Amino acid sequence: MKEKYQNKYRISSTRLKKWDYGWNAAYFVTICTHNREHYFGDIKNRKMQLSEIGEIAGRFWQEIPTQFNYANLDAFVIMPDHIHGIIMIDKDTGAINRASTKETENNITGGITGNKNPMLHDNLSRIIRWYKGRVTIEARKIQTNFTWQPRFYDHIMKDGKSFQNIAEYILNNPLNWRNDQSYHS
Repeated sequence: MKEKYQNKYRISSTRLKKWDYGWNAAYFVTICTHNREHYFGDIKNRKMQLSEIGEIAGRFWQEIPTQFNYANLDAFVIMPDHIHGIIMIDKDTGAINRASTKETENNITGGITGNKNPMLHDNLSRIIRWYKGRVTIEARKIQTNFTWQPRFYDHIMKDGKSFQNIAEYILNNPLNWRNDQSYHS
């Protein structure tokens, strides 16, 4: 059977083709607001001053390990129009807790997508979907037009030097805001 749109409207994935985003690794994640709107606050005197929505974004980021026992966090920063953070997937530390929920998970069908439903798998996309969803629900109580960009950027950190460089970049992001290409005076 011929596909209806013949991939005409398909957007290609930015994810690595042969990488399973549920594998244990450290991931550098960037999530931007739609049109790079400054929902999260402002940089003043080279420090980020969080808005109420920025505080919500920070609170839900800190809740990630509580929601996903296989996720650990490292460096994190909220900027006026995006967040940067490191999420480490370590399924070995969450194995005991997951074993008790495996039976329940096996009974879930995933709706029309079946086993392809990303919310059935312990991976980076599931974490980011949860995070963006929770922030959106609460942020729209304050600003009804709050929206994220549809995707997120990720980088798999494969060694300690890369990890250290990225962690420093994240923590120094407010200091370098004026050099950022998205900075608006």
